[in-house]
Amino acid sequence: MGNHNHNTTHNFTKQFEFSGKPKTWSLIAIVIGIASIAFGFLTNDGERTFANLLLMSYYFTCVCAAGLFFVALQYVAQAGWSTGLLRIPQAFSRVLPYAAAILVIVCACGLLTSHTIVEEGKEVVAPYLYKHWATHGLAEEGSEHYDALIAGKSGFLNVPFFLTRLVLFLGAYIFFAFLFNKFTKREDAEAGLVNYDKGIKWSAVFLIVFGFTTPIWAFDVIMSLEAHWFSTMFGWYNFAAMWVSGLCTITLTIILLKKSGYLTWINENHLHDLGKFIFAFSIFWTYVWFAQFLLIWYANIPEETVYFYKRFEPQYLPWFWLNIVVNFLAPILILMTRDAKRQTNTLMFVCIMLLCGHWLDYYMMIMPGTVNEHRTFGIIEVGIAVGYAGLFTFLMLTQLSKRSLVPANHPFLDESLHHQI
Repeated sequence: MGNHNHNTTHNFTKQFEFSGKPKTWSLIAIVIGIASIAFGFLTNDGERTFANLLLMSYYFTCVCAAGLFFVALQYVAQAGWSTGLLRIPQAFSRVLPYAAAILVIVCACGLLTSHTIVEEGKEVVAPYLYKHWATHGLAEEGSEHYDALIAGKSGFLNVPFFLTRLVLFLGAYIFFAFLFNKFTKREDAEAGLVNYDKGIKWSAVFLIVFGFTTPIWAFDVIMSLEAHWFSTMFGWYNFAAMWVSGLCTITLTIILLKKSGYLTWINENHLHDLGKFIFAFSIFWTYVWFAQFLLIWYANIPEETVYFYKRFEPQYLPWFWLNIVVNFLAPILILMTRDAKRQTNTLMFVCIMLLCGHWLDYYMMIMPGTVNEHRTFGIIEVGIAVGYAGLFTFLMLTQLSKRSLVPANHPFLDESLHHQI
């Protein structure tokens, strides 16, 4: 017992060093991303470029918010098993201000810059993003572009209120991330339960705020791309995608750090629990996806079915079904057994597959409402995704290197070090 604690304490002092290949490759990925964005605008493919910027900015922010949600959930549940790996999602939460700022900038630029499109044989000047409600004249009676449905929603869907909501919601998440970071810093410096208890109380408040605002955030940023359509399930569908993506990123980061010689106290039991989370919430994501699809399909209301009708067009239909195969069938079949959840390489493969799968999920949410039938797949899509992955890796590992990898004064640390299931 004494030797075990001695060895573990030795590992506590091992600070993560962000250098060498991870740093080089993340910087190369960022350069690829910047070059792809420039390529998109220089080739006059602004609409497609903005759509991909929105996709990856939203994805980036969702993963960081999921890290914050993970930390809050562990505090409220007073969970002991996860203590040894909490530094990873905490690092995600400290990247949230950067992700949120980029998302707000992308949405603002997409709304405030415009281009000429042809709709029903007429040339219309429309913004790059949210053209279905932000195009000039849609809410003005007497305008040739007047749309009664959009006019009815204009009290909620207008540029100032839209951007205000986005800044307020993301600002609230950043505030909580700052608070939790402050408590854990103090906890590292001081023994006792004072900071841990504060973490529990503020986590409970955060979960209430997050629960109410996340669906509205999803309605605004993603669902309003097709403002005639609506679904009360859409917010939870997006939450499920966010949570699975966040869990996969946390798990993948832990596995890669372990392969690099860090986090030696994280064992197959911790990975098993993370695998169970991924397995369970992949099923939850599918439940919400299918319920939304089934209810709209059998209701057969034109205002609702138009969403799925678009996705049944030949250019989208294969991706529509692939979405279910990658995000539901594959993880369920691969992670079904106990052993699979405890095998590092199997778990790593599933995490990478699901991260690509939920990129496809967001792609299917965003592209039909932005680029419509002009869907293509090439340098812009791949390059921007690579760039954002590099940016997230760079910022997250930079934050991770600033703190000890283990919360030494956390009251449940010993339970986590001896976790067994």
